[in-house]
Amino acid sequence: MRLFATCPKGLEYLLRDELIALGADAHEMLAGVRFEGELGTAYRACLESRLASRVLLPLAEFEAPDADALYEGVRAIDWSGHVAPDATIAIDATGSSGTLTHSGFAAQKVKDAIADQCRERSGVRPDVQPERPALRLNLRLHRGRATLSIDLSGEPLHRRGWRREQGEAPLKENLACAMLLRARWPEIHAQGGALFNPMCGSGTLLIEGAWMAADVAPGLQRDYFGFLGWRGHDQALWQRLRDEARERALTGLRGLRPCFLGSDHDARMLAIATHNLQTAGVAGFVSLQKHDIAHLQRPREFATGLVISNPPYGERMGDRQTLPELYRVFGERLRQDFAGWSAAVLTSGPELERALGLHADKRYVLYNGAIECALAVFDIRSAGEMHPPQPLPAGAEMVANRIRKNLRHLRKYLARERIECFRAYDADLPEYAAAIDVYRGVPADAATPPPGRPRREDGVAPPQTWLHVQEYAPPASIDPAAARIRLHDLLRAAREVFGVPRERVVLKTRARGRGGEKYGRLAAREQYLVVEEGGLRFLVNLHDRIDTGLFLDHRLVRARLRGLAGGRDCLNLFAYTGAASVYAAAGGARGTTSVDLSPVYLEWASRNLALNGFSSASHRLVQADAMTFLQSDRSRYGLIYVDPPTFSNSKRAGDFDVQRDHVALLRACARRLNEDGVIVFSNNYRRFRLDADALDPDFMIEDIGRAGIPPDFARRPRIHGCWLLRLRLRPGIPLP
Repeated sequence: MRLFATCPKGLEYLLRDELIALGADAHEMLAGVRFEGELGTAYRACLESRLASRVLLPLAEFEAPDADALYEGVRAIDWSGHVAPDATIAIDATGSSGTLTHSGFAAQKVKDAIADQCRERSGVRPDVQPERPALRLNLRLHRGRATLSIDLSGEPLHRRGWRREQGEAPLKENLACAMLLRARWPEIHAQGGALFNPMCGSGTLLIEGAWMAADVAPGLQRDYFGFLGWRGHDQALWQRLRDEARERALTGLRGLRPCFLGSDHDARMLAIATHNLQTAGVAGFVSLQKHDIAHLQRPREFATGLVISNPPYGERMGDRQTLPELYRVFGERLRQDFAGWSAAVLTSGPELERALGLHADKRYVLYNGAIECALAVFDIRSAGEMHPPQPLPAGAEMVANRIRKNLRHLRKYLARERIECFRAYDADLPEYAAAIDVYRGVPADAATPPPGRPRREDGVAPPQTWLHVQEYAPPASIDPAAARIRLHDLLRAAREVFGVPRERVVLKTRARGRGGEKYGRLAAREQYLVVEEGGLRFLVNLHDRIDTGLFLDHRLVRARLRGLAGGRDCLNLFAYTGAASVYAAAGGARGTTSVDLSPVYLEWASRNLALNGFSSASHRLVQADAMTFLQSDRSRYGLIYVDPPTFSNSKRAGDFDVQRDHVALLRACARRLNEDGVIVFSNNYRRFRLDADALDPDFMIEDIGRAGIPPDFARRPRIHGCWLLRLRLRPGIPLP
C-alpha cells in the first residue's frame, strides 16, 4: 500500500524515522511523509505514531481543471469496495485547481459523484456526517490535478483521547512529542533522569513524556479511527495490534518510575492538568505544585533530568513587552539550581531566547500552529561556568535591528509560501555592504545517503539553518581596517539574530568580474544541503563556488516555468544545476532537455532531478555550448528557458556578451520553438536593455521583470530582468 502521513512542518524527518521503525519504507516530503507498507503498517501508524497528524490512503489522482472533470474522476472509482451505500461520509477539501477555487463546492461535487454511483447501483445513497463519519475522504486540488484519499485516521491523531480540558494556548500532542524527542528525553529517562515542566499548563508535555517512557501507544485510548467504517478494514488484524499495544502499555506502566514533575502559578491550570493526568492513567507518576517561575527549584531527589517548557510568547496570550523579564528569571533559576541538567525551551523569537541568558547547544525550527518557533536545547552548566552573552556593539546592533525589521515584513510571506531559503538583508545600510541569505536544510548525506551507505544510527537528520554572506568588495577609498570592523559587526549581528553558530556562517567576497562568476571554484569541500522550495528538493553547496546552486531571486521565475510547462517539451539552456528543469518536470512537462557546458553542473542537475523522483528517461542532459546546440539540434520545444551569464570567455564556447549577443541567441531559440511555444528569457545584467526593435518582427514580447522579483529581493528591483517571448505568426512566412 502507498500511504501518506501528514504532520506539522518541521517534524518531517522525525516522522520519517518513526515510520521506518514501524516497518515502513518512508521518504520525507513537505509537511508529511510518503511511505509504503502492508495494511498492518497503516494501522500501526494510526495507533503508534506520536508525530503524525493524519494517515491517508490515496485512491486516485486525476486531471481536474473544473467541476465536471472532478465529478467524472470521482465517479470512475468503484466505491462499493470502500463504503456501504447507506453509510455516512465526510469530505475534507484543500487547495484549488482551474475553476475549482472553493473547497466547499469541490467537496460537494465529490459527495455528489459518490452518492450518484451508490444510488444507481443500490437505490440508496450515503449521507454526509461531518463528525465521525463511517468514511472520511481527503481531496487535494493542485495545478489542475486532484488527489483523493481515504483518511484512515478519521480525525487528527494528536487527539489522543485523554484531553478533557485545555488552557488558552494548548500545545498539540504531536508537537510536544517532537520537543521531547529533540531534547533526547528517551535517552535521559533511560539514564535515570527526571522530566520537569515548570510552566506545565494542562499537562501535555508531562503526559506525552510519561507515555513515551512507558511505551504507551498514543492512539490506545481513542475510540474512533477513520478506517473502522471502511469496507477494506480487517477487524481481526486491528484487534491483534491493539491487544499487543495494550500489553506493552501495561508492562511499561508497571515499571514506570515516578520521575515526572510539574508546576504552574495558576491553580485552575493545575486542576485541569490533574484531570488530564488521571484520564491518561499516569497521575500516580506525576507530582504537581503551585508556584511561579521565580520560585523554581531543582527536585533534590534527582541529580539529573530535563527541564522542558513551552512558555508564553505573546502571540496568543501574555504581554510581549513583559515576557523578556519572565524569560530572564527562568534562565537565572536554571543557571543557579539546575547544573548538570538539560533544558529545552520553545520560543517564538530570538529576543526571548536571548533573554534566557543561556547559549543553546542545538536549535530546531518547529511550528506551533501557524507560529514559527525555535526549540532551543541547552546543557546547563553551573552559574560560575555560564557566560552571559555580551551586548552587541552599536554598529552590530544597528544591523541586527535592520535584519529583524526585514524579517517582520517578510514573516507572513515566508510562512504562507513555506519558503526556507531567502534573502534577509541586502546592503540595506550602505556602510554594511553585504547580502545575507538564509538556507534551511538537511545535510545531504543524512537526508539521502548514497547507495550502500547506511543511514545514521540515530536516524535523526534535523534541519539546520545556514547563513550565506556575500560581502560586496569595498571601494579602494574605504579604509581596510574600518571595512573589516564593519564586516565583523555584520557577521556578529547575523549570528545573533538567527542564533546560528560561527561554523554555519559562510562568508564570500563578491567583486566585479567578467563573466563566469557562478562557475568560479573557491573550495572542494563537496558539502551539500538538501533544501526545499515550492514543495521540491534541491542540493545546494554553500562553500565551494561563488553561487550555491540555487538562485533565490529566480524563485518566482521558476514558479512561472512550472505553470507554463504542462504537456510541453521543455528546453533549459545554460541549465546550471537544473532547478528550472525540476520545476518544469513538476509542472507536468512531457520531457526536459538541460544543456550546459559544465559536466559538474550537469551531474548536479541529474542529482536534483533524481532527488525529486524524475527518471532520466524523460529528462535529457546535454553537455554543449548553448549556441552550438541550437544550431545542431532538430527538435522543437513548447517551452524554452534561457538564463545566460552576463559575460563568458570560455575557451570551449568562445566569447559571449549578453547585451551584444542576445538577439542572435533568441532568434536561434525561435528556430527550435513550436508555433504556440513560449521563450522565458532572463538575465542578471543590471544595465541590460532588451533590443525590442530588433526582436519585434519575430516576437510578441511581455516584460514580466517586476512580477518575477520576490518580496525578499524587492530592495533590489533590478536584480534580474525577465521576458516572455512568443512567435508572431504571419501567413505565408515560414518560422525563423
